[in-house]
Amino acid sequence: MSDENSRKTSLKQKATHEFQELTAIFLYLAFFFCAIATYSMLLLNKFQISYFTYGAALLNALVIAKVILIGEYARLGKNQEAKPLIYSSIYKAFSFSLLVFAFHIIEEVIKHLVHGESVTPLFRETRIDDMLSRTVIVFCTFIPLFAFRELKRVLGEEQFRALLFKGRETPKSGG
Repeated sequence: MSDENSRKTSLKQKATHEFQELTAIFLYLAFFFCAIATYSMLLLNKFQISYFTYGAALLNALVIAKVILIGEYARLGKNQEAKPLIYSSIYKAFSFSLLVFAFHIIEEVIKHLVHGESVTPLFRETRIDDMLSRTVIVFCTFIPLFAFRELKRVLGEEQFRALLFKGRETPKSGG
């Protein structure tokens, strides 16, 4: 019975940890995607607040956060972890950007199929420059995200949190 309780506890701990990871990634992405949405609205002179735009940015952040967790579960970029943090961070940012790009294409295909449309016009209608520019934005957003995640991996979660969120006392000079 003790083995079953430890499995339940372990499963609960894993679920809690994954939820915390999802929340942290979501909050990071939501901040950037809402900033980009605001920038786009100001750039296009749409001064009225569009809750749909922010809702779409938040939903997009949640979906991409889950895609990141799926990629990490699939061990995407693990082979670069022995290299310096800057290389592994940029490699993971690039790899996960491609993963998000692939998920976006799959999402568009599924949307067309659900609406009973043919998939063939999708590739003619899709603006490749728009998709590539979104991928570049996602890549640039991912660089600091993966730099922090790599730093957390190397330092350990407790030390990383302490370094990030707790004050550090300055050593007193001996004289």
